[in-house]
Amino acid sequence: MSPQIVAEVRVHIDRVFTKFSEDQSDPYSKMEFVERTSKITNADGSIVSQIEQVLVPTLWSQVAVDIMAQKYFRKAGVPARLKKKIEDGVPGWLCPSEEDTEALSGLSESERMGGETDSRQVFHRLAGCWTYWGWKNKSFANEDQARNYYQEMCHMLASQMAAPNSPQWFNTGLNWAYGIEGPAQGHYFFNERTGQVEKSKNAYERPQPHACFILSIKDDLVGSGGIMDLWQQEARLFKFGSGTGTNFSKLRGEGEFLSGGGKSSGLMSFLKIGDRAAGAIKSGGTTRRAAKMVTLDIDHPDIEEFINWKAKEERKVASIVTGSRILKRRLKEVFLACWDEGFKGDARFDVKENIKLKKAVRRAIEDFIPENYIYRVIQLAQQGIKEFEFEEYDTNWDSEAYATVSGQNSNNSIRLTNDFLHAVEDDGDWDLRQRTNGKVIRRLKARELWQSINNAAWASADPGLQFDTTINEWHTCPEEGRINASNPCSEYMFLDDTACNLASINLMKFYDAKTGVFDVDDFRHACRLWTLTLEISVAMAQFPNAEIARKSYEYRTLGLGYANLGALLMIMGIPYDSEQSRAITGAITALLTGASYAASAELASELGPFAQYEKNKKHMMRVMRNHQRALLNSDRLEYEGLSVFPQGVCAENCPNGLMIAAKKAWGDTLTLGEKYGFRNAQTTCIAPTGTIGLLMDCDTTGIEPDYALVKYKKLAGGGYFKIINQSVPSALRRLGYESDEIRSIIDYCVGTASLEGAPHINLNTLKAKGFTDEVLARVQDELPKVFDITFAFNKFVLGESFCKEVLGVCSEELDSFDFNMLNYLGFSDQNIEEANRVICGTMTLENSPHLKEAHYSVFDCANTCGKYGKRFIRSEAHIHMMAAAQPFLSGAISKTINMPNEATLEEMEKAHTLCWKLMLKGTAVYRDGSKLSQPLNSTISESFKMLEVEDVEEKQPLKIAKKIIEIVREKKRRTLPHRRAGYTQKAVIAGHKVYLRTGQYSDGSLGEIFIDMHKEGAAYRSLMNCFAIAISLGLQHGVPLEEFVDAFVFTRFEPNGIVTGNERITMATSTIDYIFRDLAIHYLDRTDLAQVTPDDLRADAIGKNDESEPDETANQGLKNEVSEIIQEEPKATRAGFHVKGNGSNGHAVKPVEIIPIRSDGNGGGQVVAERKLISTTAIAKLKGYEGDPCTDCGQLTLVRSGTCLKCQTCGATSGCS
Repeated sequence: MSPQIVAEVRVHIDRVFTKFSEDQSDPYSKMEFVERTSKITNADGSIVSQIEQVLVPTLWSQVAVDIMAQKYFRKAGVPARLKKKIEDGVPGWLCPSEEDTEALSGLSESERMGGETDSRQVFHRLAGCWTYWGWKNKSFANEDQARNYYQEMCHMLASQMAAPNSPQWFNTGLNWAYGIEGPAQGHYFFNERTGQVEKSKNAYERPQPHACFILSIKDDLVGSGGIMDLWQQEARLFKFGSGTGTNFSKLRGEGEFLSGGGKSSGLMSFLKIGDRAAGAIKSGGTTRRAAKMVTLDIDHPDIEEFINWKAKEERKVASIVTGSRILKRRLKEVFLACWDEGFKGDARFDVKENIKLKKAVRRAIEDFIPENYIYRVIQLAQQGIKEFEFEEYDTNWDSEAYATVSGQNSNNSIRLTNDFLHAVEDDGDWDLRQRTNGKVIRRLKARELWQSINNAAWASADPGLQFDTTINEWHTCPEEGRINASNPCSEYMFLDDTACNLASINLMKFYDAKTGVFDVDDFRHACRLWTLTLEISVAMAQFPNAEIARKSYEYRTLGLGYANLGALLMIMGIPYDSEQSRAITGAITALLTGASYAASAELASELGPFAQYEKNKKHMMRVMRNHQRALLNSDRLEYEGLSVFPQGVCAENCPNGLMIAAKKAWGDTLTLGEKYGFRNAQTTCIAPTGTIGLLMDCDTTGIEPDYALVKYKKLAGGGYFKIINQSVPSALRRLGYESDEIRSIIDYCVGTASLEGAPHINLNTLKAKGFTDEVLARVQDELPKVFDITFAFNKFVLGESFCKEVLGVCSEELDSFDFNMLNYLGFSDQNIEEANRVICGTMTLENSPHLKEAHYSVFDCANTCGKYGKRFIRSEAHIHMMAAAQPFLSGAISKTINMPNEATLEEMEKAHTLCWKLMLKGTAVYRDGSKLSQPLNSTISESFKMLEVEDVEEKQPLKIAKKIIEIVREKKRRTLPHRRAGYTQKAVIAGHKVYLRTGQYSDGSLGEIFIDMHKEGAAYRSLMNCFAIAISLGLQHGVPLEEFVDAFVFTRFEPNGIVTGNERITMATSTIDYIFRDLAIHYLDRTDLAQVTPDDLRADAIGKNDESEPDETANQGLKNEVSEIIQEEPKATRAGFHVKGNGSNGHAVKPVEIIPIRSDGNGGGQVVAERKLISTTAIAKLKGYEGDPCTDCGQLTLVRSGTCLKCQTCGATSGCS
């Protein structure tokens, strides 16, 4: 390469972000740093970890402080005294450091080593390590350029302009900055001086900065690169905080022949082993949970089992949880019956003599409790055991129930080709092929397989889809092989045995809210610097095996992306679901990738292109030209080698300056690329930015929209403070609203947090009830923190003595979970609701004063906002937004496509199809509530009426009988006409013929029935005849048919089963059930009883009448006539959720109160525990969270982050970043 050309494009690093620094050697000269305390607590308030005197930039939030201190600070091994380890050719300030043993000897033993306490230590070790390796890699023209780079990078990290993925924070610079060493862990690196892959001699000299790996697998059990070897490689990655993905399609299917004879146990048996291994590392690791992707081709012989793997395992969890509760309840009843005080001696253990024991045993057998378990309990009682415990499981994601099933420690995806998808469209056949010889092992309908994918995704949010044809049509290096898999979050897609290190740029840092201008020059500068940073990270890295080390050197793939797009669009006043937002997204993404590839070409001019570039040049340049064509919104005929076409950028909907910058970037990319090639085979993708998004104080992650308009800001001393989403006021100003209008709109959403001027519940009304100024001040201090006004009125805030002595509340009421202080004080539910809307806000902007309806869409979020919000971003908008960005990315996008709980299977199919047709590379659709760990009665949905149980009544036979007796006493017998109409219905129930005849009054109402049966003994026929007479007399004395229907539908005894001969009823749980179903259908128009599923035959079927007799409830001492658990309650509120109660923990939730729950034999404790669980998850859902507990801190503050989850409290993430 000629010197003139090198000089022309030599990588030049200007000081842009630090050019106005007063002290040119200090990248933080205009920043203030303060001491903060970082505290992480469990859900119960207990402290997990507390670190004091943490030095961080003043503007950082408490969450960002916690991420830095708790996750990224090195906690041990940092010497208190350091000295430089001088290297030839390296500037002194850039040389590595090591412990100064002489200086340390003057300190006490406890003072010599410690941990990081200042965020600048972390910034220095990262930026300094990058600069050091960049110098050694000849990335800088001179020392001044290296200094400029170091200063700019330190500044960007401190000002939250960008951040690398978590493994960089964990590992990078520990050896360079502190001289930390450790035994080699089996890693490899490529030595450019020798041209060979070599084994690392130290665990820390070369860090593992890569978050994303794709590992290959051979169809070999114990050989190198085989199945068991893969688990070891995965463990090595998980330990250092990285994630990995693998396509397992090479493994032969179940039943395929082995070379040594016998047959393979199949793919699934090995996947379960790997899943267990990942789960163990997740639970024992100190950095984060394991992140893993399992991918399978659509023509694999075991594809059907793989598709339904997670859905099936979740059904197992449901069975374990339900079974454990039924088992505990029934065995407890048996145990308590054995110790009934009415029996003495051995008689208490004899089912023939002890009637209560007999009934308890009968119920247990009806509920399918194993007889040996029943007998075991009786045996324990016979031996004098008076206490008995049986494990009960729950559906928490981190529970033992989930731990017992497989498939819970990975994301699953299926690779779909265009051939398969076209077969689905044409209703064609699809072949499943053996792995060993490629022969067709089975042929099935493509559409049936496609439907099973949609059904599984609808039921359990897995599997995701990867569109194989599209992925490989945008492949820059196909000469090495096809792209078969992705990393766990699906944004990195490249060759097997390669790695990618990620970084994300915070878009909000480049937008001026006052002028409404996005600074394209600064953004491009940041893209150049971070491309260089990620390139340096490839050179300095070590890898888990030799093949990844080789390929990473030869291809040098990067993963630069961005975060906070959703917040940027909202502040700009542009709806997420709009043509304008999609155009802006396309242009920003095009600028990102264009600037990054241009920087890669500049690096290639000095350092040379990646090793395999020449072999793949024609493919790579074709892909580059297609990227540019998408930016120019070219005609489909102009694209090269595509069968599915991208969504171009509509220039009319994009700011002119942004469009010009993007076009220039791609012009530079193609010009420089043609001349010098590229240093990197890939440069960009959109990662979920989970933990690092919190570190940068981003409101939104990756390409996601916001999840809520009201956020809960973590306070330095613990607890949370409710604030409006910081994007909302800026957006309102951008839309032209005045200051007083903005204040009014924000108050409507987040509340006034003040009793002053509130309706019904205010300073005056509370003083009239005895509240003192001191108590009112405590309530006032609590209001900014609470979700609902009732949470501020409990004994902890008011003071227990005040509640008892002034308000007159007794201890029992005060400690009751269901106690509502405001109701006790005389305020009605409506009073509380109206006050709550003013004080605590609505959490939505819908119907707010001053806000124009045309602007509602600007503030739409991924979910409905609060309990009053109705709007949310439709699933198609998520897909179109991904389609706007995808044409300009080297890799793909980690993003969840949100669907409401009421979404149908058809909508799921349409979403998947739209993803394919809009040229996405992969997709993950999440239907709200599709995970079992989210209790259904915490899924707040207007269409879901489960909580509306105002018509639920106790249906015990004794209650029904009492009602019938009362009616008969009041009514005289109504005589039937001598000639009467009716019908005769013949049917067969499980092989037994049944004849039902009816007689009607002249008005068409039912007056009598006759029942005749064949194939039954005379006694049974006579009994049914007498039963019919009794029912007829009841009808004639005025007993409503509805009472009989409610009493006898769903009764269970033989014969039962399939019904033939009746067009409306196909299944019955007993003869009596069949008869009253038929009568209800004909005389009451009860079409809801026209079908019965086989599951209703089970004694534990959902929706059944409780068959326990009222005097047999275990926790009532087996003496009470009727269970007192079921409570009469009014309807649920319009939104399906209303807060009531503030007992021992300050609140209760009405829908939870009115769910009929029977005691399980342990008193009321279990019921209260379930209520608390459901209420807290419901509240978490209303706040915009997922409702699941964080596996690290237990808080219910998980939100979607790409295809993964992240905790807003402690920063834990299930993804790579």
